[in-house]
Amino acid sequence: MIFLNSKGFTEIHSPKIVSTGTEGGAQLFKIDYFGTPAYLAQSPQFYKQIMVGVFERVFEIGPVYRAEEHDTTRHLNEYISMDFEMGFIESEQDLIAMQTGMLKHMFAVVREKCEAELALFGAQIPVLTQIPQISLAEAITLLESTTKWRAGKVSANSLPDLDPEAERLLTQHFCAAENSELVYVTKYPHDVRPFYAMPLQETLSDGRTMKLSKSFDLLYRGLEITTGGQRIHNPTELKQSMTERGLDPAQFGDYLQCFRYGMPPHGGLAIGLERLTKQLLGLPTVKLAALFPRDINRLRP
Repeated sequence: MIFLNSKGFTEIHSPKIVSTGTEGGAQLFKIDYFGTPAYLAQSPQFYKQIMVGVFERVFEIGPVYRAEEHDTTRHLNEYISMDFEMGFIESEQDLIAMQTGMLKHMFAVVREKCEAELALFGAQIPVLTQIPQISLAEAITLLESTTKWRAGKVSANSLPDLDPEAERLLTQHFCAAENSELVYVTKYPHDVRPFYAMPLQETLSDGRTMKLSKSFDLLYRGLEITTGGQRIHNPTELKQSMTERGLDPAQFGDYLQCFRYGMPPHGGLAIGLERLTKQLLGLPTVKLAALFPRDINRLRP
């Protein structure tokens, strides 16, 4: 990737057969690795964090695997993810700024080199300036006050997530209000993000104090294409976050080892390239953006 190389990133290639998952067992494909349980990688997350301690800025483009039993226009069980991780950040805003610059570059290159292909699909490339941001709590309030969408029931200590309808309505709002087909949704509850997400204590508009996270999703024309955020870099806090999720830090010894002698404040994100392609070309399903799609009903050819 020319843009990331120009920003000091080093490309890496991490294993796709791993000993533990990064985001939970429910989404893992289990395999037998010479008599030892192993899994297909959900993400290069642990490896790219480890390599931040070596190269400071790294990226990877490669397949990831999710054992999700979804049969929708937005889900694949094997897809191509573009990940980057960068060290010495001030906050998650550094990640957002880097991705905004990267998307500007990507869209400009596609506009210049793929004119015939874009015309074939009648596709319009967004002209990016600044991508608007809204917190999850603010997004829920906005949707409930301006549309017929209503959040589902949740506990007093959490916030509901945005369902597909809410994602479409939210991007429609920002397209009309700010002429932007993309919007960042920020400050998700910590308990719905992975254990390595950097926590953030914040008082909401209704007076509740909630443990949120310095994380975000990027929505593009009504579909989430990116998840990212700042990570916990203190090993004591990281172990505490693991135990709060019912995880045993001893099972993550190889990962935790890189934090032993100090890791810089860091964070990163992942973009699903098939989803980005789907939204860019206006395809009806993400399966049309994959050469040989793998979903819950398809294993061949």
